[in-house]
Amino acid sequence: MHEAMNSAASSAATLETRLARFALRAARAGEARVSYREASGATKAGGKEALPLVLLHGIGSGAASWVQQFEALGGARRVLAWDAPGYGESKPVSPASPVAADYARVLADWLDVLDIERCLLVGHSLGAIIAGAFAAANPARVSGLLLISPAGGYGAAQESVRAQKRDARLAMLAELGPQGLAQKRSANMLSPHADESAREWVRWNMSRVIAHGYAQATHLLANADLAVDLACCEQHEVRMAVAVGAKDTITSPQACAHLAQVARVPLQIVPLSGHAGYIEQPDAYSALISAFCGTH
Repeated sequence: MHEAMNSAASSAATLETRLARFALRAARAGEARVSYREASGATKAGGKEALPLVLLHGIGSGAASWVQQFEALGGARRVLAWDAPGYGESKPVSPASPVAADYARVLADWLDVLDIERCLLVGHSLGAIIAGAFAAANPARVSGLLLISPAGGYGAAQESVRAQKRDARLAMLAELGPQGLAQKRSANMLSPHADESAREWVRWNMSRVIAHGYAQATHLLANADLAVDLACCEQHEVRMAVAVGAKDTITSPQACAHLAQVARVPLQIVPLSGHAGYIEQPDAYSALISAFCGTH
């Protein structure tokens, strides 16, 4: 028991040390405040402009979850990850039951403040919904859109299904709180192959979500229909890619295959990884993102 507690404390301390290299920052984006982390890498690559890489986290996470990608990719270009509205120190969006466009507007304002006119955009899980909405509304600002284990949303489902999915997650939040969610639900994010440090990392991130922001994100998930935005992106010729972990039980390869079909791109499957694959298989996912950047 004591050994497990000591191991968890050691993992948390190591994570804090690594995160210290990418200190939390804040920017005023329109009327909103956005907290974020950044690796300020090169602005040129091979004599060409190295476009910024923007990373959007999922519903049970935050900017800190991308620290391994900061370390691996931050030397080649500017890499940024936000705390979505309602997460970290970021101000929540106004609607109690928001839609993807509410988050996409904050994203646009944040990029404006940081003087980012065009970027490579990566969205994981719920972050893929926000990324898709932003790209559909601002296709000229997205050089490439990479969706990792994208959540499709329930916007196309019957109202009874949407309400059931939404209310079940809200009830779980009310019963367990962020700490309880982290203890009871974080294991679902990873494959059986994940090591204990990855499991502790996911628990650490999930335990720090803010209940109100998580609740709003739950409504977003119920309201969203990513496939509609991907069809719009395809019409605007936004260059896209879709990837998923082979052992993902939250956004399964089958579900992601449908979204890849809408985007008219092949589905990339990463072996031995679950939903939070970029945490448990950082080398594989950093290589995937790097290759995506190189071709887009």
